[in-house]
Amino acid sequence: MLLSAWFRIPLWKRVLAGLALGLAFALVLPDATPSVALIGDLFVRAIRMLVAPIVLVTIAAGITALGDPKRLGSLGGRAIALFAGTTFVAVSVGMAVASVVKPGVGAALGTAAPHVLGPPVTPYDQLVGIVPLNIVEALAKGDMLALIFAAILIGIATLLAGEAGKPFAALLQSLSAVLLRVVGIVMEATPFGVFALIANAVAANGAAVFVHVGWLALAVVIGSLVQIVIVHSLVLRLLARLPVWPFFRSAVDALVVAFSTASSSATLPVAMRVAGDELGVGRTVYSTVLPLGASIGKDGTAMYVGLLSMFALQAFGTPLTPQVYATVLLTGALAAFGTAPVPSASLFMLAAVLSAVGIAPEQTALVVGFVLPFDRLLDMTRTVPSASANLAVVTTVARWEGEMDEARYRSPSR
Repeated sequence: MLLSAWFRIPLWKRVLAGLALGLAFALVLPDATPSVALIGDLFVRAIRMLVAPIVLVTIAAGITALGDPKRLGSLGGRAIALFAGTTFVAVSVGMAVASVVKPGVGAALGTAAPHVLGPPVTPYDQLVGIVPLNIVEALAKGDMLALIFAAILIGIATLLAGEAGKPFAALLQSLSAVLLRVVGIVMEATPFGVFALIANAVAANGAAVFVHVGWLALAVVIGSLVQIVIVHSLVLRLLARLPVWPFFRSAVDALVVAFSTASSSATLPVAMRVAGDELGVGRTVYSTVLPLGASIGKDGTAMYVGLLSMFALQAFGTPLTPQVYATVLLTGALAAFGTAPVPSASLFMLAAVLSAVGIAPEQTALVVGFVLPFDRLLDMTRTVPSASANLAVVTTVARWEGEMDEARYRSPSR
C-alpha cells in the first residue's frame, strides 16, 4: 500500500523531497552525513554503469531510425544537414553563454576537487584514438569518442545493409528500449541518491551550493532564447527567405506543449498539426522531417550539453584550452544526436563529453547528482528550442522542396 502510494507521486516531487531531506539532514546532523555516503556512492556507480552502453546503443539506434536513406533522398539529406548545422551552433551557444555567465566558477560539488588535465594529447593521437582497436575494450574503459565513432559506423552500416540489416536494426531499437527502461529503474532511486549526495555536499560546503544552480538556470534561459530568437530566426530569414513573425505566431502551441511535457516525442503530434495547418508545410515533408527531428533535432539538448560541460569544467578548475573547446563542441553535438527524446536523458550523455576532455566518471556523476534535483524545470526550458528547431527546419526544407503553401504561412487568420 505504501509502496504503490510512493510510486503514484511524480518522480520530480520525490526528488525534491529527497533534496529537502538531504539539506535538513546536513544542517541538523552534519557529523552523521558520512553514514549515508554509501547510498550516494551506489547511485553514482549505477549512473556510471549505464553511460557507455547508452552512448553506443542509442546513437546507433537513432541512426537506424532514420529509415531507408534512398527513400529519404534529397529531402532527408537537406533536413539532416540543417539539423546538424543548428545542433553545432546550439553547442556553441551553450558554451558561449557559460563562458559569459560563468555558472560553475566556485560551484561546490561536495567531494569534487579541482581537476587538472593530464599530459596534453596531440591532435594526431586524439584523431587516431577515435577509431577503437577493440570495441569491447572501449566499452570497458568508457572511451566515449571511440564509442561514438563505433556507434555511428554501426548505425550507417545497418542502414546500408538494407533488408539484411533490418533484424539488427530491430535489435538495436529493442536494446535501446531496454536500456531506457534500466535508466527508468535507476531514476526511481534518484530521491535516495539525491538525499545522500546533497547531504554530503551541504555538510562539506554549506547552503551556498544552491546559489550556482540559480546561475545555471539563468544561463539555460539565456541560451534557449538566443537559439530560438536569433539562430532560428536567421535560418528562416536567410535560408527560407520567409518572415519570422508568422512562424513564431503559429509555433506557440507546439512550444507550449514542449515546455509542459519536456519531451520532443510528446510534442510531435502537435508539431505535425502546426506544420500542416498553420505553417502550410506539405504532408510529405512534415511526415518525414518531423519524426526525423524528434530523433536528431536536439538544439535544446545540444545547447544544454555545451553549457553544462562548461559548468563542470569551470567547477573542477579544468584549464580551458582551444583543444578543450573544440572537443566539447564536437562531442557535444554528436552526443546530442544520440540523446533519447525523453526528460533528463541529456544528463546521461554528459559523460560522453566530459570523458573526452579528461573528467573522471566519478566527477561526472557528481555533476549529475548536483543538477538532477533541479533538472525538471531546466529540461522543460531546453525542450522548447528543440521543438522550435524542428519546426524551423521543416519549414525551410518545405520551402526548398516547393512543398509549402506560403499564403497559409503568411495568413494572419488562425
